[in-house]
Amino acid sequence: MLEGGDGDPEALRRVLPLVYGELRSMARRHRAGWRDDAPGTASLVHEAYNKLAGLSQVQWKSRAQFFYLASRAMRSILIDHAKHRSRAKRGGGQQPDALEDDVPTDQNADELIAIDEALTRLGEGNERLARIVECRVFGGLTIEETGEALALSPASVKRGWALARTWLFKELQARG
Repeated sequence: MLEGGDGDPEALRRVLPLVYGELRSMARRHRAGWRDDAPGTASLVHEAYNKLAGLSQVQWKSRAQFFYLASRAMRSILIDHAKHRSRAKRGGGQQPDALEDDVPTDQNADELIAIDEALTRLGEGNERLARIVECRVFGGLTIEETGEALALSPASVKRGWALARTWLFKELQARG
């Protein structure tokens, strides 16, 4: 699917129209549960594309690699947005808004930040497990696609996926 394994800078531009629908689906999965003020689906796709276009050293090798990197870019964009919201809600000289029962809170942003921080800690201890989580959760890749993206066997991905889920569950429970 992807040409340009030799570093062709036009490969990304040529492939975008072919995968745009899949990127929109990925962006919708990433945005699930977010407040309406999070970047929109199209905006998220375009911001992720801009991040990918800035990766001059990437040699596009496979569909799975492309979607893995696109998913990482989307995760980064949404986490940056959540951190910005979290900082804004905690100060900046603004008066807090009155809360009503039917008004959404920033709990989702805080939860996503906690998950991102836990995933970062997992990556510090075991980068392979963190990458498996990124592929499976944020990228929506199958076991086989994850194996292809990370050059692992499906059996290794399954074992890593089980270990990572258990570790993340315990880590998030311990952090409250």
